[in-house]
Amino acid sequence: MDVVRRARRIAWAALTLEVTLYLALGRWVTRRPDVPAGATPIGYSRLVAPMLWLWIFGSATEVVVLDVLLSRWWTPLRVPLLVVGIWGLVWMLGMMAAYRTRPHLLGSDGFQVRDGIHARVDVRLDRIASVRSVDHELPGLLKSVHVEGEGDNAILLIGVGSRTNLELVLTGPTTLQTPHGPTTVTRVGLWVDEPREVARLLRLSPAGRS
Repeated sequence: MDVVRRARRIAWAALTLEVTLYLALGRWVTRRPDVPAGATPIGYSRLVAPMLWLWIFGSATEVVVLDVLLSRWWTPLRVPLLVVGIWGLVWMLGMMAAYRTRPHLLGSDGFQVRDGIHARVDVRLDRIASVRSVDHELPGLLKSVHVEGEGDNAILLIGVGSRTNLELVLTGPTTLQTPHGPTTVTRVGLWVDEPREVARLLRLSPAGRS
């Protein structure tokens, strides 16, 4: 039964990811970013954009080259590989779209931290004691949410390209809802394109001035 439940969780996560990417691609094409009225979008895509564009270009080139070669020498595999190649290309375009259309959001009373794909962590502004530029690295290339330390030293990292460059120091141990369930931390690390500007915006927010 455990194997069945695990397989179901993996299948559901894969399906959710697929749908998220297609929705993001639709928003990108129609220029409708996922930014509610009154919220300030904060970008974080510059770090991964060059790498993603390189992958997209390479994938598009591969699709064309394989189609030309297989149409001449191995026709039975042409259509299946063409379908797989186009799916991979659309998938990577969806990844780029997710980073562009799902920015962090600064609202009147909260700061929503995202990772582009599906992670979302809401931090109340009145729980942010200070903001500072600090670099952290997450273990592994694909991990975007990670917790380090325990107790008063616990930090939640929501990374881009396995890195963060801004740290929110909280007023004390705070339980946040994460993709891995409720997590109690005293700091939150994230990546933003303009850490100094974001720090200034947070300090100028109503909660930051109080």
